[in-house]
Amino acid sequence: MTSLDVCFLPAHKMLEMVSQGEISAVELLECHLEQIEKFNGKINAIVTLDEDRAKSTARLIDQRISKRDPLRILEALPIAHKDLTLTKGMKTTFGSPIFENFVPDQNALIVDRLQQSGAVTIGKTNTPEFGAGSQTFNNVFGATRNPYDLEKTCGGSSGGAAAALAAGLIPIADGSDLGGSLRNPASFCNVVGFRPSTGRVPVWPNPSAWFPLSVLGPMARTVTDVSLMLSAIAGPDRRCPLSIMENPSIFQERLARDFNGVRVAWSRTLGGLPVDDEVLKVIEGAVRGLEGLGCIVEEVDPDLKEADEVFHVLRAWHMESSLGDLLKKHPNQFKDTLVWNIEQGKALKGLDVARAERLRTALFDRLNRFMDTYEFIICPVTQVLPFDIDLPYVREINGNTLTNYLEWMKSCFRISVTGHPALSVPAGFSSSGLPVGLQIIGRFRDDFGVLQFGHAFEQLNEVWKTRPQF
Repeated sequence: MTSLDVCFLPAHKMLEMVSQGEISAVELLECHLEQIEKFNGKINAIVTLDEDRAKSTARLIDQRISKRDPLRILEALPIAHKDLTLTKGMKTTFGSPIFENFVPDQNALIVDRLQQSGAVTIGKTNTPEFGAGSQTFNNVFGATRNPYDLEKTCGGSSGGAAAALAAGLIPIADGSDLGGSLRNPASFCNVVGFRPSTGRVPVWPNPSAWFPLSVLGPMARTVTDVSLMLSAIAGPDRRCPLSIMENPSIFQERLARDFNGVRVAWSRTLGGLPVDDEVLKVIEGAVRGLEGLGCIVEEVDPDLKEADEVFHVLRAWHMESSLGDLLKKHPNQFKDTLVWNIEQGKALKGLDVARAERLRTALFDRLNRFMDTYEFIICPVTQVLPFDIDLPYVREINGNTLTNYLEWMKSCFRISVTGHPALSVPAGFSSSGLPVGLQIIGRFRDDFGVLQFGHAFEQLNEVWKTRPQF
């Protein structure tokens, strides 16, 4: 097996090789460092790399293995953390010139959990400025390109993570998702991105610990790998008031399940959204394959009519709360779309937020009743194909003009406001060879069920095995 072949193995296969002594932690790391050296310059996915630190960690892991210490969940798997996520002793810029040289003195909880589970931190993945927008570019590191077409975007905001996975630079990655940032880049890069239920992966430190829309989650090339990684990063933490108390060990169980007779709602446009014809063509073909699982697939839309207002209000409130004071101090160091979003938050009244919370509660209740009938909803992840790398955001879809940088992400953010788990899994390719993902939405807090269904869908066509051709 060549170094290249190793880098494109599923993460759980790499773990098997490590456990059976077929490859050492140092050798596994060297394979990935070689891949990074060859291809990262083409896509700009990993923006900070610390080889010495990673090699030191890998050597310590090999010493543990030689002593026959029990292998941990993610033992020896290389990982790069999103550049929004505090990583002790490693530059963390948030994609902003304001923090271009910032080096944290502590880890985020998710980084601690990954490292304690045996993952080897090698660096940081690129993200848009403060994670705002589903196109990964910033004034610190530039843009991240799509491995399947270097003239296209990888999506965002976990774009560097998705591109790195697609190019075989790392086998697992962490990301975050407010309006689609784990799902959108996964769809654009032919990998798997999972937005877990709110509270499944605790967020710490967090200045807005009660804010329900922004979550952390796993990304990988297969659903099995995502589930395995989730078992390492999920579980309660007393510093995080929204923590789900369930034991995360369930995510280490086999994902195989019989879906015969399971009712699935197929929402072609998630309530009338404009969707590119090529996206629909790919997904419609993939949906037909679900009949092979024995599912009862019915074309029907959930009622999400208030979701857009709820999202825009709560996002704007959060942006002002998180970044408003920083904008006052550095008014000339924010991109225009982010300034607009923060100003939207400043203009809100208490009545606006109160109305958004009432609408969100009604929406949540309505979706739960809808899903009493349907165990899953399937729909597009994104409304468009990966677009030009120089285009900051999509301005029109099928002749429909979009009014701001968030509007093209509705197929994702309409689900964010409900708190339901949602998965992006590879579904196929457009006529020009661009990846398209299928979004799977599950019942409230049924994260494991969503992963089971995603795993079953993944087996139908194994689209994830198609590597990019640089």
